[in-house]
Amino acid sequence: MAAAQDVDTAKRETLDRSITDYLDHLTHIRRASSHTVAGYARDLAAAADVLAGRGIGDWNRVTPADMRELLAARHRGGAKPTSLARLASAVRSFYVWRMRQGLSESNPAADVRAPKKPARLPETIDVDDLAAMLDVVPADTLESRDHALLEMFYTAGIRLAEAVGLDVTDLDLAAGEARVLGKGNRQRTVPVGSRATAALERWLAERSNLAAPGETALFVSQRGTRLSRSSVAARMERWAISHGLPVHLHPHKLRHSFATHMLESSADLRAVQELLGHANISTTQIYTHLDFSHLARVYDAAHPRARSEAESESEDRS
Repeated sequence: MAAAQDVDTAKRETLDRSITDYLDHLTHIRRASSHTVAGYARDLAAAADVLAGRGIGDWNRVTPADMRELLAARHRGGAKPTSLARLASAVRSFYVWRMRQGLSESNPAADVRAPKKPARLPETIDVDDLAAMLDVVPADTLESRDHALLEMFYTAGIRLAEAVGLDVTDLDLAAGEARVLGKGNRQRTVPVGSRATAALERWLAERSNLAAPGETALFVSQRGTRLSRSSVAARMERWAISHGLPVHLHPHKLRHSFATHMLESSADLRAVQELLGHANISTTQIYTHLDFSHLARVYDAAHPRARSEAESESEDRS
């Protein structure tokens, strides 16, 4: 047993010498940060531990099967998918360096991938919690702006960049519509529910109190210029706290809530995809032949804030 352990130690020392050379390369040639170098050192040391334990003391003897066993061993030891992915990446980069140095002819980690981490379900906000947060009368101009912005996020499920990019001329409140510029410079029309319309009308009546002359942005800061993304995030968090929302609030959570509540009410996945402006929507549109009038009907029937209180009460009585 002692002799076997000596052999393993010798093999590990051989593996370590090449790791040390690579870490020197990262530090002095690549000028990597100490944090990055330390991360590579930990991952490569972990790889060397497993390989030496399997009797491998030469990096050129490592095969793709050995790499898969390395990841499996670390996984059995409790390593998370993110840690395994980082380990595989570290070994892959290490072999790239060895091949450039003429020390190895192939990269056994090239096609080996770590297990994927489980998809995280989007966080949403309960309809009643949202109603309690949004059914308020703003106290001043800033609150009118923030209220209109929140209603816009939830009424149309738009992204943060789309919201701050809106101009006043993008709104057609009489038609209950707005034009937004999405990813890939794709423009789409989104519906604006009656309660969001009321909030936007209130804000537009007060917007001149803040907006600089000639400013086209729909949502402006106290300096009179277009509201920044960071300001939106800060104001939303402040609003959530002051209005008693029991969860953290950010723009994408309202977007997820919009999509979830629409799907719960309509079960029309393709229509919601169109409303959200997902990256593959042009392909989806070819097959579904959705147009905005169809989307508007789905929206009006399904979205919990699409209709006015009077309309809702009339329907409830009927």
